[in-house]
Amino acid sequence: MTNTSKLRTPLILIVDDSPLNRRMLRVLLNKFGYRTQEAEDGVEARAKAGQYQPDLILLDVMMPQEDGFDTCIKLKKEAITQDIPIIFISALNDTENIVKGLEVGGVDYISKPFAQTEVLARIRVHLELKFAKERLIEAQVQRFADLKQAQESFLVESEKLPEANFSYIYQPILEAGGDFLDVVQTGEKSHVYVVADVSGHDLGTAYMTSALKVLIDQNINPYTPMQESLKMINAVLNRILQPTQHLTANFLKVDRERRKLRLYNAGHPPPVMIPRDNSAALILDAEGDILGPFEQVEFSPLERDIQSGDRVYLFTDGLVEAFGENYMSRQEGMDKLLKACQDASSYPLQQALQYIFSKLRPENAFSEDDAVLLVTEI
Repeated sequence: MTNTSKLRTPLILIVDDSPLNRRMLRVLLNKFGYRTQEAEDGVEARAKAGQYQPDLILLDVMMPQEDGFDTCIKLKKEAITQDIPIIFISALNDTENIVKGLEVGGVDYISKPFAQTEVLARIRVHLELKFAKERLIEAQVQRFADLKQAQESFLVESEKLPEANFSYIYQPILEAGGDFLDVVQTGEKSHVYVVADVSGHDLGTAYMTSALKVLIDQNINPYTPMQESLKMINAVLNRILQPTQHLTANFLKVDRERRKLRLYNAGHPPPVMIPRDNSAALILDAEGDILGPFEQVEFSPLERDIQSGDRVYLFTDGLVEAFGENYMSRQEGMDKLLKACQDASSYPLQQALQYIFSKLRPENAFSEDDAVLLVTEI
């Protein structure tokens, strides 16, 4: 909620087919500082609710064209009006109608003839609840925005490492996700590319991805062997992660001067390599333990020769797996990924990433997991 909306005078929509009833409520509400709009039937009420976005609706039940219950049901079906609290005011004061009013979405029910003090008290209660909910939502939005800003500040910028020749797409399902990427320079022509996934998707996970950037930068450097760097990272994660959390990751060290790559895999989906001659795509398999749960970890790195024009894609499992309506097994996802990477071999890096993403995560498909796709070209 903006500062302006916090200070606004609440607007109440009065819906009743009786001009006298509308006038009585309007005079009462205006006297106590509320703004009002009026409607004489449900059709007009729905139109004005969409137009003016009132903070609360006082709704009669017995009206021509459609009764108040039907009006309430229709208001609750529209995204723009579904969160507006509705208080029924009706001469139908038997238990059956009161229960029905609450079941169709009303927050309260006042019987006619009404007492002014009762109307004012119930309005005040439900406005306070509405504004408290808005403040809570705004606070959560701001918290996520702060996390997202903090997390994005840790995302590496390809323009600052042109010699690393990489690009990426990072697509979290929350404002701040649990996937992570980094590129660390370890020599004049040597870089380590990191793509990782912290288990879980909550605020704690988002804070962890920010801390992970610091941890990796402290331990991956030109002077420490990668095995030792990873064991140090694991030792720290073993102390700070919750028992239910762990980290999977690929650490790809590319030495362009020696024309060598070395892959350390910590229980993560394997990278894909597309040779410069666009021959068959290769899956780079290496074995290693996930990071965090165990005090000791072991890795069996993969080493291979590389040549100018080769491409390597690193990604998280959210790219190659889907559940629910859009179910896709990891094997199906890997098959799609291999084909898409090969089909995009002649595209510039960012265009290639966009093409691959379009094949594996169409815009209209619901996503249940974060996804990262990073590519480097030798």
